[in-house]
Amino acid sequence: TPPMKLCVFCGASRSVPDRFLQFARETGRYLAPTTEYVVFGGGAHGMMGAVADGVIEAGGRVIGVIPAFLFDREPPHPQVSDMRVVDSMHERKAIMYELSDVFMVLPGGFGTMDEAMEIITWRQLSLHHKPVVFIGQESFWQGLKMTFDLMHQHGFLSDADRGLVAFYSSAEDATEALARAHGAP
Repeated sequence: TPPMKLCVFCGASRSVPDRFLQFARETGRYLAPTTEYVVFGGGAHGMMGAVADGVIEAGGRVIGVIPAFLFDREPPHPQVSDMRVVDSMHERKAIMYELSDVFMVLPGGFGTMDEAMEIITWRQLSLHHKPVVFIGQESFWQGLKMTFDLMHQHGFLSDADRGLVAFYSSAEDATEALARAHGAP
């Protein structure tokens, strides 16, 4: 199997606890040797910046995709040489999608959820077959997992639909699952 082109969706907030940033940085370090490149939202701060820092520190390749209008709110990561500057959030998501084989969702806020839900919905509708995993420490995604389970329990999601998303607490487990799914026909 060729190395994965992995997209990370995650938050850019500067006000998250250091342990979250450390988790993101360690995840990036782990991804560097296991991917062809990591696609991320291009920002210098928060989980986004920390993942990119980790990949870069470990000698990996990153591609940032950032809308120009966000520069004040999310300044572009200064160490990323391959930065794609776009005009809109829709264009950002489309390019991140096109550049990627697999998706890893780290802790974030509304923007992260928007990206994740769109990519999962597209997969549900068979517009693509790219695997998606959520990764987070300290039960970060527990509420979302419970919500997905309730959707399944009450018939809003089929067994197959509920199986489209898995949750992990370590970069190793999440990356192995993505590699298995990516290698599957």
